Amino acid sequence: MSIGNSPEDDRPSIEIEDDRPSIGRVLQQARIDAGLTVDEVSASTRVRIPIVHAIEEDDFSRCGGDVYARGHIRTLARAVGIEPDGLVAQYDAAHGGRPSPTPAAPLFEAERIRPERRRPNWTAAMVAAIVAVVGFVGFTLFNGGDAGTGSSVAEGSTPAATKPSTKPSASKPADPKPDPSDSAIAAAPRDKVTVALTAKDDKSWISAKDHNGRLLFDGLLLQGESKTFTDKEQIDLVLGNAGAMQLFVNGKEVADEFQPGQVERLTYTKGDPEVG
Repeated sequence: MSIGNSPEDDRPSIEIEDDRPSIGRVLQQARIDAGLTVDEVSASTRVRIPIVHAIEEDDFSRCGGDVYARGHIRTLARAVGIEPDGLVAQYDAAHGGRPSPTPAAPLFEAERIRPERRRPNWTAAMVAAIVAVVGFVGFTLFNGGDAGTGSSVAEGSTPAATKPSTKPSASKPADPKPDPSDSAIAAAPRDKVTVALTAKDDKSWISAKDHNGRLLFDGLLLQGESKTFTDKEQIDLVLGNAGAMQLFVNGKEVADEFQPGQVERLTYTKGDPEVG
């Protein structure tokens, strides 16, 4: 008498699952069919050689998380000429499914609030400085007019009532018009290179070095956080999740469309961005 299903009854479904080639095996075979070496794939995708080897052996622990693993799978699949969507879906099925998307409202709030934190009110500061200059000039002229009036009264002559009111008009040419387009990023020093990063859509690991190779930052930038780096000649960057980053270089936004999970190595100097 049989009670329930035995483990052997479920074995065919497991064998069907095992018969499907693994992600690493598919990528490795596609690379071999394309006549490419691991070094060539690494050079064209900027994915480090040890990570390429690990992925071809179905070891995703060196990728740094599911987001980076999906990005590496897409990048390697395109490099060897195969469609990445099926492999990404296979990875999601084996690792608990794709994470739910971040609600739109928090992203909108982060986008709306973040610039307010980084943008000083240069227009108000400039207007205050102009008012101070005009007040100083008017005070100086007014004191000079009082001295002249006092001497006239002492001599018995009648002071001119309209004379003090006409002198402050000389301060009007000193009233410059502020440029309302000024911003904190646009005021970056021209004799240096300034790079500002914000994890806009997701967290990302980043690394930044100056022109001497000195490490300025190496770590995880959480969603909504920002970092700014300045050097007199050059900034070298490595972005682990380039598609999640908003990037400003020397006061201009870099409009490159990086993909989520894409690893990018970038270098910027005082003259960048030259084009685009």
